Amino acid sequence: MPSLGKGLKAPGPSATVPGGENVPENHHKVLKPSLVAIYAVLIVLAVVWIIPVVYTITTSFKSPQEFLKNAYNFLPAHWVTVNYLTLLQASASYPVFNWLGNSLIISLSHGILAVCVVALAGYGYSRINFKGRDTLFFVLLLISMFPGVVNMIPSYRIVATFGWINSYWSCIIPGLGNVANIFLVRNFMKGIPKEIDEAAEIDGAGDFRIFRSIMLPSIRPILIVIFLFAFTGAWNDFLWPTLVFNDIKKTPVTAGLQLLGNQMMQYNQMGTLCAATCLAIIPTLLLFVFAQRYFLQSLNITSGLKG
Repeated sequence: MPSLGKGLKAPGPSATVPGGENVPENHHKVLKPSLVAIYAVLIVLAVVWIIPVVYTITTSFKSPQEFLKNAYNFLPAHWVTVNYLTLLQASASYPVFNWLGNSLIISLSHGILAVCVVALAGYGYSRINFKGRDTLFFVLLLISMFPGVVNMIPSYRIVATFGWINSYWSCIIPGLGNVANIFLVRNFMKGIPKEIDEAAEIDGAGDFRIFRSIMLPSIRPILIVIFLFAFTGAWNDFLWPTLVFNDIKKTPVTAGLQLLGNQMMQYNQMGTLCAATCLAIIPTLLLFVFAQRYFLQSLNITSGLKG
């Protein structure tokens, strides 16, 4: 046994604590039955969610003949890329890659602008004192509880008035001031001690300087999460783009997939439709893979503060 010094020896497999009790070094925690049940339910839900996704991916590599013959086989007998080549060759009739570019422009622009609007609004509702601030905020919160479809017709008339039909702006501008996102930023900022603001004000900093130099670095995790919400919301939106776009070249990918599905289903080209769907989910999948750690950081309302 190695010596650690005069009269000292390295601890063995068990250590003696005051009172003479031996505590085993390799102590294993026992999972509670309730925790096991929760894990089991989550695993089942994960499997139920992932099976259709995997089936879509594998079907995209099946030839049309194989799909018609063995549509319910989970894995293709022969992996082919003919469906992806079909999308490239039919780019004039079904410009899938053009749709992806449209969705990328809309989603990135909407996400960036949403972060700017929500951050400023959250700062105003959490840090700037003005008459009726809390009342106004909770009125907005109450209004936001109405279903989104209620606003479809008024929103369409507003967009048409501005001449934004078949324009990216029709999908970028609406929804920038999402009240739920403002609520998240407001509560996140409330977790930051106001003494920091007061110290900055003593040094001569104004509201904009405090917002830019103190608040923005502190709330970065929640802003990234809001960007992800705004990006995926704009990318996955289906009903609104089908109303404001009738030009096939300017259509985003969700509305484009509907047009593609109507044609491909008639000719039993499900593999090509699945290939287009796989291309459509790649951007959001990559975004969440690389930014998932910010979701965990945003759960702690003081995660933006350093010790």
